[in-house]
Amino acid sequence: MATATLTIDLDALISNWRALDAQTEVTTAAVVKADGYGLGADRVARALKRAGVTRFFVAAAEEGASLRQAVGPDPEINIFGGHMRGDTDMISDMHLTPMLNSVDQIVRHVEALPAHPFGIQLDTGMNRLGLEAPEWEAVKKLVLQRGPTLIMSHLACADEPEHPMNPQQLAAFKEMTDGLDIPRSLAATGGILLGDDYHFDLTRPGVGLYGGMPFVDATPVASLRIPVIQVRDVAEGESVGYGNAWIAERDSKVATIAAGYADGLLRAMSGKVSTFAGEDRCPLIGRISMDLIGIDVTDLSEVPREVELLGQHQSVDTLADAAGTIGYEILTSMGQRYQRRYKSS
Repeated sequence: MATATLTIDLDALISNWRALDAQTEVTTAAVVKADGYGLGADRVARALKRAGVTRFFVAAAEEGASLRQAVGPDPEINIFGGHMRGDTDMISDMHLTPMLNSVDQIVRHVEALPAHPFGIQLDTGMNRLGLEAPEWEAVKKLVLQRGPTLIMSHLACADEPEHPMNPQQLAAFKEMTDGLDIPRSLAATGGILLGDDYHFDLTRPGVGLYGGMPFVDATPVASLRIPVIQVRDVAEGESVGYGNAWIAERDSKVATIAAGYADGLLRAMSGKVSTFAGEDRCPLIGRISMDLIGIDVTDLSEVPREVELLGQHQSVDTLADAAGTIGYEILTSMGQRYQRRYKSS
């Protein structure tokens, strides 16, 4: 087999959800947008549902419709992107709950689906989605008469606990919502870790479920093993890969493995991370190309059939640091060529 294997540990996923749930005394939902952060929303959500999750969040109505097919009629599925033009039938037929982000969306929803559940998203300083304070004041009475299921906002800097934006947004959210008899939500993974003041009535962890920072105690969920296609001897002074980016400083043995930037292994991490054969480190050498990567196996007594890039020895955030990005991008870039395997006890 010339494709890599991405293994998703559903027990680890559930363990992470339970660990985050234990840090609060409120309802803990789960964010499964972007196909469950690249790990398969259907399998991820069904596992979380078995563990007790009753509310999910996705980015768009299309994701919500697909998720509904996977989890059945009971869980509540919330749509961060709200009620977009053309979404009405999907929202109604699939029993989705849009988080309305603007006056236009509120009007669209009330006119098209006057009795259908909805939530409200407020902007507390991120300037991305949600009603700003003056807009909220203008429509609040009308909205509250219709009984929204949730009022939420989103923290911009929750992964930096000491950032002044966190208390600033908390104060803004409280100013806009204190005294209202409506469930509130402000915290995703980072917000949960900021403490009780940020928890309100519902938290909605995302990346922490999948083993990513800032949840440092997360159990790794994803591992990636890549097959070796070919091994060759490279003499001192010879180069490997595009642009002669790596030149052998000694007689070397080089293995070519079957993955590349088409599979989400970003070119920017070239030469900055390693693969592992058991406990032995095998550095990536040369440039990561579309489908292939070179690794140095000179010091191995025996060349393995496959090597590990992600897993026990190297986290998504280690790979992200090497590429100058974040773990979210590594997870959600995992390619469709991978053979996905799910394990659970």
